Amino acid sequence: MDDLYMNKIQDTVKNIMKDMKNSEEQSIYKNLFSKGKIGGLELKNRIVMTPMENCLNNKDATVSDEMIAFYVERAKGGIGLIITEVTRVNDENGVADRQQLSAAHDKYIPGLKKLADAVHENGGKIFIQLHHPGRQGFCEVNGNKPMMAPSRTQCNVVHQETREMTTKEAEGLVQDFINAACRVRAAGIDGVEIHGAHGYLINQFLSPYTNKRTDKYGGSFENRMRFIEEIVIGIREKCGQDYPVIARLSVDEFLRTNGVEDGILLKDGIKIAKHLEKIGVDAIDVSAGIYETMNVSWEPISFSQGWKLYLAEEIKKSINIPVISAAVIREAAYADKIIGEGRTDFVGSARLHFADPEWSNKARENRAYESRLCISCLHCIETLFSGVATGNPVECSINIQAGKEFEYCNMKKNGDGRVVVILGAGPSGLEAARVLAMRKFKPIIFEKSDRIGGQLNLANKPPKKEKISWLINYLQLQVHKLGVEIRLNKIPTIDEIKKLSPYAVFVAEGSSPIIPESINGIHGKNVFTIVDVLSGKTEIYNKKVAVIGSGMTGLETAEFLASKNNDVTVFEMGDNIGEGVFFQNLTDVQGRLKKHNVEMITNHKLISIRNNTVIFEILPHGEIKEYDFDYIIISLGTSPNKELIDEIKSNFYTVRVIGDAEKPGRIRNAMETGFESAYNL
Repeated sequence: MDDLYMNKIQDTVKNIMKDMKNSEEQSIYKNLFSKGKIGGLELKNRIVMTPMENCLNNKDATVSDEMIAFYVERAKGGIGLIITEVTRVNDENGVADRQQLSAAHDKYIPGLKKLADAVHENGGKIFIQLHHPGRQGFCEVNGNKPMMAPSRTQCNVVHQETREMTTKEAEGLVQDFINAACRVRAAGIDGVEIHGAHGYLINQFLSPYTNKRTDKYGGSFENRMRFIEEIVIGIREKCGQDYPVIARLSVDEFLRTNGVEDGILLKDGIKIAKHLEKIGVDAIDVSAGIYETMNVSWEPISFSQGWKLYLAEEIKKSINIPVISAAVIREAAYADKIIGEGRTDFVGSARLHFADPEWSNKARENRAYESRLCISCLHCIETLFSGVATGNPVECSINIQAGKEFEYCNMKKNGDGRVVVILGAGPSGLEAARVLAMRKFKPIIFEKSDRIGGQLNLANKPPKKEKISWLINYLQLQVHKLGVEIRLNKIPTIDEIKKLSPYAVFVAEGSSPIIPESINGIHGKNVFTIVDVLSGKTEIYNKKVAVIGSGMTGLETAEFLASKNNDVTVFEMGDNIGEGVFFQNLTDVQGRLKKHNVEMITNHKLISIRNNTVIFEILPHGEIKEYDFDYIIISLGTSPNKELIDEIKSNFYTVRVIGDAEKPGRIRNAMETGFESAYNL
């Protein structure tokens, strides 16, 4: 630990802790931890966990132990108000996913009461979000019938058969919302949120883009408001004037970015919010977008903290009831600042508290620097979409316990100081060390390079990937705090490992770029890997560059090069650019590449390189085509570093291979294999 780099880490950590621990009695985030009110309900702070599906419920739509454990962990974590995931008001035509909460029948009341009681026992308040997907639902989970919607227009993302509901059916759904609210209140839930955002059913009635009706629910502003108005008034009549009601709104659908002229603009969102205040809504939960502009609803990593706060600000200026803002808010200091400036009343996030259920307590205790901040990688949203069909729970890339609180509720602390050697200080090795140290083992990490973080030190280099550094900082702080020994610039021999008498050895040596040796010229002097480029080993400016391979890393490397004024072309052997990349991340990076005039070419198989000439076979017909470039960058995936694995296994009884050393993958794979191997050792 006397290495210059580790000394720098220790000094940095000490300075952070000294600066932040300037008050042991009271949180330095006074605005964030001031009391707030929604209707007559007092909340202990201004922190709201906004809704996000987690697919944890029982298959019969009753509340599961896993669901309760998930929300209890967040209540224990100090959140002022938890708003659950979307909850059905109709089990026949309003299903979002197979594992979804429901309040559509009285039989669900006991489970909802159990959930409410558990959250209350742990110091939390909880609202249920009432929801119907409308045209954005999936026929497969709704009896294979067309999705009911205000109008017949299909969603251009889910492409499900859609039919326009009758006036009588619309009136019936209004009553479904009201009845669901009554059941929620009977269960002891503290309030309801009506989901009028993100392109779901109520949003579809509000927006002229999706509402083409000619009856009392369509046409004029007043008619388009009628559906949600009848719901709010009905809830007030049935549940009482003092029962808190929040409305979540997409106050701007951002459809103008898609060339659509008749969607909700901010001026319309203000008008809607003012009308809802007039009829008795207690707070507005401000969001944006619909499925067709999804990246402004659930933002990829490129969106900066607070980027859409201006929407909440404009709503707040126009109404007197509280405003909740969800705007990629991540850091406690920033959250405290915007509340203090009067820009919002409450700060909302789902992903933040998914990644770190203890975020609120850490901020209150002046330990915000210990927070595991969401990096906006969208793994949760990707697994959410797949979970609709599979029923599998939503996952977080950086918090493996998220959604598995019931499973991982008893971390044994039986390490007894036994040594575990970890080869590699990438995310899998660091996460394993963190968990092992918590279990009272003595992890010792050997890292062949001069710094910790592994591939994360490359992943944070492309433009707008700075949030990856939050994860590096978190893991760095955790292993330091837990006293993990790290030996940098060191590849130990078998004898050196044996001298430590390890109880187990974890191999976390990562992966290396695939270099197809069969391709002539692959080792040319102007041919480099993405590691060469992102590490800074090779710097390229103002050149003509080919990137071979259009996976996410290839595309991000192309953007990195384009930002340095290079003329970049991406070549892909397959039919599609970014095959296998989650569509939100793909459209996000492609939009920026387009601005850089990066050309993307498919069906080109690299067959050889001759000096500056790159030679491709055009698939499927086999034509040969040549291009000239100054530099060629290879991005064809990675293969595990397995050099030591056989030797380690032959010399030590208990060996775990984790992260990319087991199988190259994304951050989730690295963190998951590190966590689970350490948890189950």
